[in-house]
Amino acid sequence: MRAIFHADKNWGIGKIGSLMFSLPKDMQFFRETTMGKVVVMGLATLNSFPGGKPLKGRTNILLCPETKEGVLTVHSLEELFKELKNYPGDEVYVIGGASVYRQLLPYCAEALVTKVDADGGADCFAPNLDADPSFTLIKETAPQEDNGYIIRFCTYKNENVKHF
Repeated sequence: MRAIFHADKNWGIGKIGSLMFSLPKDMQFFRETTMGKVVVMGLATLNSFPGGKPLKGRTNILLCPETKEGVLTVHSLEELFKELKNYPGDEVYVIGGASVYRQLLPYCAEALVTKVDADGGADCFAPNLDADPSFTLIKETAPQEDNGYIIRFCTYKNENVKHF
């Protein structure tokens, strides 16, 4: 399982229930990486999509106490882990939000993070992987411009993956 997200320089990932930046290159990377795969999210992330509808071309799993139409809903980590055994681990992507990242990053072999060299004024944050001894930055692209922002695509490896 992998996590995928973009973060500002403070590891902020969202503001008022949506993304902080419009980044076409990052969105293309997200789309190409997750298309045809399994995405795991919380309710706030699902609600942030246009019309609150699931992502097309992917198996959408919602970790949430309530059931929503158009997605496979699981109500606990135990239920999620049981469901995820039906899919190859390298085809599962955790896509947010903050509480889902906090719960599932220890189980992710990798985290694909698009770092944005800006302060987006976030009100929700991902764990700082640079400060987490379990995660090692193993790949980083050269800085590039994306809609007026400088971004870098980074891959972190979890050296202490928990298994479910």
